Amino acid sequence: MSALRFQILARSASNRARLGRVTTPHGSFDTPAFMPVATAAAMKGLSPAQIRGTGSQIILNNAYHLFLRPGGDRLERFGGTHRFMRWDGPILTDSGGYQAYSMSDTAVLGEDGVTFRSFIDGSKVHLGPDSSMRVQNQIGADIIMAFDDCAPAALPEEGADERRLARTRRIEDHARRLEEAHERTLRWLDRCVRAHARPQDQALFGIVQGATDLDLRRRSVEGVCSHDLPGFAIGGVAVGEGTDAIRKVVEFTAPLLPEAKPRYLMGVGYERDIVMAVAAGVDMFDCVLPTRNGRNANAFTRNGSIRLRNARFADDHAPIDPSCDCEACAGGFSRAYLRHLFTAEEMLGPTLVSVHNIRHFQRLMMDIQTAIREDAWSWLLGSWPCIGAGREQPETDEQP
Repeated sequence: MSALRFQILARSASNRARLGRVTTPHGSFDTPAFMPVATAAAMKGLSPAQIRGTGSQIILNNAYHLFLRPGGDRLERFGGTHRFMRWDGPILTDSGGYQAYSMSDTAVLGEDGVTFRSFIDGSKVHLGPDSSMRVQNQIGADIIMAFDDCAPAALPEEGADERRLARTRRIEDHARRLEEAHERTLRWLDRCVRAHARPQDQALFGIVQGATDLDLRRRSVEGVCSHDLPGFAIGGVAVGEGTDAIRKVVEFTAPLLPEAKPRYLMGVGYERDIVMAVAAGVDMFDCVLPTRNGRNANAFTRNGSIRLRNARFADDHAPIDPSCDCEACAGGFSRAYLRHLFTAEEMLGPTLVSVHNIRHFQRLMMDIQTAIREDAWSWLLGSWPCIGAGREQPETDEQP
């Protein structure tokens, strides 16, 4: 008996977009879906009721963070993160493989996994395909991710005085690293499948790697999809490459993935990237942008992002977005008041703007679903001017 059921309910006549529903042991969620990130079994400053109030049906936890604290054994004693954090809907866990990329300056990569330095106390900790499966089994998420090797997508920056020969060597070294990551990801997936102890109630997704090398992407799809898994993900995207490269990889890779299984684009992202990926046939997304930006007074609107700390909002009576029905906008909180909360360092500011930002993305997903159902893609593009906007928001430092 499968831990996950995926139904395709409608298809767009304009592109590869599809409307669907995923059913898990903790309920269903509609696709295309956006998953807010509750890294350490909490969404900073928001209660589960507030998350639900944004229209979010599924959230993401991070296995690496939960592995460090409170630890898999403790979570298992509490019945997993559903009970621990009081969230009764579906949960997806990242495997910890991405941390090997994001913390590569201190992590040591080997065939058995990755040795990290804990960001808590500096101690050495090891995570690999077997231990990642074990902790994700203990966390109890409905969808769990295979432990993969995420290599840098782009060639490292070259120095101004670097010679052509040195650059050629760098290119060759990068190509070898991508090949190594591809092969290791497949070997680790084999181990994840064998180590997964709860396939009856936790759906394991495989992750396609290959950076911006389309031939490598095709080979990765063939290798990863040789396992009959409940779903598949596109990894290694938005890790250093530009917007055009992201589009090229997603539009090439998504149609290669099994038609009858949910497709998940990891760590993306901005509104325009989501709409592009949905049109390519992707069903699931996650990103820290709504809450990360919310905690820094950066709010998303249909017309583009705004920085509430700017002095021009000091006497602005309008809500963030007059068309929004979130707790902040519908509750009548003005831009001036929100700016005051941030300048006064009141906790309510980050909470209200985070709620608004998550609701903004969920409203986008609802309109995408409507556009697919009613074959109204041009209406969608006209209703969301921000889809064509540039990446205006600065990203801030956050725990790895």
